[in-house]
Amino acid sequence: MPCHRYDIPSSRREFLGRAGAGFGAVALAAMMNESPAGAAPAPMSAAMTKIPSRLGKAKSVIFCFMEGGPSHLDTFDPKPLLNKMHGEKLPASFKPPVLAMGESDAPLMESKRSWKQHGQSGLWVSDWFENVARHADDLAVIHSCTSDGINHAGGVCQMNTGSIFGGRPSLGAWVNYGLGSENHDLPGFVVIKDSEGTVVNGVRNWGSGFMPAVHQGVEFTSEGVPIKYLDNPKGSTQQQQRDKLDLLASLNRDYGATRTDNTELEARIRAYELAYTMQAEAPVAVDLEKESASTRALYGMDQPETAVYGRNCLLARRLVERGVRFVQLYSGAGSKWDSHSKLEENHSRLCRAVDKPIAGLLSDLKQRGLLDETLVIWGGEFGRTPMSEQGGGRDHNPNGFTMWMAGGGVKGGQVIGATDELGLYAIEDKMHVHDIHSTILHLLGVDHTQLVYHHKGRPERIDQNEGHANVKLAGA
Repeated sequence: MPCHRYDIPSSRREFLGRAGAGFGAVALAAMMNESPAGAAPAPMSAAMTKIPSRLGKAKSVIFCFMEGGPSHLDTFDPKPLLNKMHGEKLPASFKPPVLAMGESDAPLMESKRSWKQHGQSGLWVSDWFENVARHADDLAVIHSCTSDGINHAGGVCQMNTGSIFGGRPSLGAWVNYGLGSENHDLPGFVVIKDSEGTVVNGVRNWGSGFMPAVHQGVEFTSEGVPIKYLDNPKGSTQQQQRDKLDLLASLNRDYGATRTDNTELEARIRAYELAYTMQAEAPVAVDLEKESASTRALYGMDQPETAVYGRNCLLARRLVERGVRFVQLYSGAGSKWDSHSKLEENHSRLCRAVDKPIAGLLSDLKQRGLLDETLVIWGGEFGRTPMSEQGGGRDHNPNGFTMWMAGGGVKGGQVIGATDELGLYAIEDKMHVHDIHSTILHLLGVDHTQLVYHHKGRPERIDQNEGHANVKLAGA
């Protein structure tokens, strides 16, 4: 006689998650989401150990991701000694770093930027971010970020998923999974690139990994209509579209009844339904013509060099104010911030493209009373070395680099951590990527130790059980 193994559900939630291709859990989630206005909807999953309480000020996140690795030494972390030692070798007291491409014995290279202190806090910012610098007292600048990725594939993957290897859920997916969306007519997690360039690792950066596929990010386009294929086919009425979806749902339910582990199928069904409801809500959300000329100018949409990222930042504001939980805005899609040569030329162009739009985003959120509940993050997968490469560039540096956060309960006008006097290594209050992720969840009111997904018998977390939330960012 063959031996059959049956997994007995341990809870009603787990039973509903398995029964009927998971549609029991959909119904459960729908009932649990019937909460008072403004309350966070419960996540749809049987694998979550505990639904975290909502204690943080942040309700949503806008992550301005500079793909390719911006130079902290030329933007937010000035090093006077580096300029004094220009052309000299790295001192013997410094342990040579492991670099992706360059040589550790290359000569040191000065920063050609001019620097000023800004705001009452006196934060140092270079002239490449003169517009963002006006918000110095809103920024918490983290000088001591570290990562394990020495190349773009590993670095971008870890900053997005916590691991240098692909296959794990992205940060946005974890947030979407843990908190859900406040607007069921829009995606909970949206990704927007500044060009049609391919981000290193592609869609895995905003994927759901081993979680149900419904938590993955939805990519909006940077040009034209942000959401593809949202309109009904020509000649098709709304009722015909409804009937088509009902038929597809019926077929998919029958097919999925014996394939309960196929989360892609469930995600496809929900994607159809989301697309249907989005046909009414999304056109309003993405219609930037509804904004005044002065607002569009605030984001730099009236200038060619800032128009694209300005449009994306304005779209992000419209999405979070409508309840989208996590928006990631890629600058330099295709590792364009990578500057192994001609750093001045490369960074001058890219900083100019994002400086005014990001400053406009901070101003707009503040004047609308949204900054306190919207966490804005700036940074890339790593920084750059103080040593030169190819004469005028810098190599990858995951050993110490800068990111900043603003809004969402962050105490502005402060500096967290420090790098050494040449900017090569983080030496004080280090924040590994795992700590950064844990801190973001903390600001969202989520205990990162309780946001757990059980996969193959293992309790998985975004920080891989290694992160610690830095409460200094919230002023604690």
